Parts: sequence; C-alpha cells; structure tokens
Amino acid sequence: MYRQAGIYVAKILKGAKPADLPVLRPTKFDLEARWADGTASLIRKNATELLALAPDVVVVSGNNSMGALLQATRTVPIVFAQVADPVGSGFVKTMARPGGNATGFVQFDYSLSGKWPELLKQIAPNVTRAAVLRDANIPAGIGQFAIVQAVATSLGLEVSAINELDADNIGRELTDFAVVPNGGLIVTASALSITHLELIVALAAKHKLPAIYYRRYYVDRGGLISYGYDILQQFRGAADYVDRILKGTKPADLPVQAPNKYDLVINLKTAKALDLTVPPTLLARADEVIE
Repeated sequence: MYRQAGIYVAKILKGAKPADLPVLRPTKFDLEARWADGTASLIRKNATELLALAPDVVVVSGNNSMGALLQATRTVPIVFAQVADPVGSGFVKTMARPGGNATGFVQFDYSLSGKWPELLKQIAPNVTRAAVLRDANIPAGIGQFAIVQAVATSLGLEVSAINELDADNIGRELTDFAVVPNGGLIVTASALSITHLELIVALAAKHKLPAIYYRRYYVDRGGLISYGYDILQQFRGAADYVDRILKGTKPADLPVQAPNKYDLVINLKTAKALDLTVPPTLLARADEVIE
C-alpha cells in the first residue's frame, strides 16, 4: 500500500491531479485465525487478541464466540456463521435490519430440532428412550432441547438431557443410559459437541445407540443419520458479506440470513451394523446415502 502511495505522490509531483487517480483497494490481505475449542476463557482471550490487531472485519462461528466479541466491541464489523437465534441472543435487533456492527448467517431455526426425534423414530422405530446431548450453558442448548422434548412427547419418546459436555461425563452418562434397552441418541448443535465428535460417534457405535446428528460431519465419521444445514453454504455467504463490508457496506444494512435448505444424510453401513432396515421412503428423501 505504501509503495503504491509513493507512486501516486510521484505522479502528482509530475502534474497528475488527485481527482484523476483511481482509489485502489488492497490486493493482499492479512488473515489471523483463532480456535477456542469451546473453552470460555480461551474464547475471551482470542477475542481480545484479534481486536487488538485492529481488524477491518472479524468472521466468527458459534454463539459463544459471537457473544464474547460483542462484549469486546460494538464498532468493529462482525460477520457470523453457525449462530442460533441471534435476535433472542441479543446479537442483532432484527433479522431484516441487524442495526449494529454484526450480521451473518443463522445455522437453523429452532423448529428444525423437532425433526430429529421424528427422523430417529422413522429409522429406528423400536427406540422408546433418547438421550439428548446439549450444552445447557447456551441459549441454543435450552431452545433445542425444549423443541425436541415437545415433539418427543407426541411420538411416545422419553427424552433425558446430558448437560455436561466434557469427555468423562459424556462417556459415563451414555454408558449408564445404554444399560436399559431401546435407547437412542440425539446430538444438538454446540461447539462442545463438535469438540467431542469422534468420541460421541464411537460411544454410539459401542453401545449400539441409533443416533441422529445436526451435521453431516458425524455421519461421514460413522454416525447413523444427520439432518441439518450446509456449513459450506454458511461460510460462502460469510465470505460474500466480508467482501461487501470491505467495499463499504455497513453490517447494519446486510440482513441476517437463514438456510433455505437442510440436508438429510444416511449411513447405510452404520444402519446395517445396528441391524436397522432403513425405510424406502426415508431413503428416497435422503440428499446423500453413504454406503
């Protein structure tokens, strides 16, 4: 940038008018990345570090990191992805007119959570009990469980929550839960559930628990079924918003967007290992079947 400024100074000294020299945008950007692994203290530390670098815009994933950033700045533009209920969480004023320094992409509406017990019963009709893995310390954990619980009752499905998402507790709770037959597992959206992704899939297989997940990541690694948003679509949209902000658009003028499509992914190999026959109607609805 300074090299180009020197060229412009030389041109002006030779008689060029500033009005005739186009404003140039950077062709190279510095990118700083941080990963907090769902740990609150590390999230706050990362937010402080990134803002100290005086960024032009910050891209953030998840409610916990979003909350920490907004506590630290109300001026630096923020583009979020994979955030649940940004209005209810106080991140934006409305979806259509965010009104502050943040905008972005919602991972799903809470009503999506009601599809998980329905799909679990369709693929594993003998399941009468379901453990619900959730982060009770975030609004999304509470909201998702409330919808799951309401729908599960209408399906004759008894649900119980696993709230403490550290590795030891997940292992202990799922082991205890699996002692009684006809159990299943519903994994709701949270940073901590991603942190323990491999463990959760392994425990579901070990205890033969039919499980439904909110992202296909789990199914790619051996999980049974997932129904949720396309993460690539979220971040492609975020990249577009970053571009528009760098070109002068204010976050307050960019509407928060929700997914317009959710993907159903089924792992037939896992279904076979669980002695499940996937209904043809469910296979026909699937966006992808892993064999």
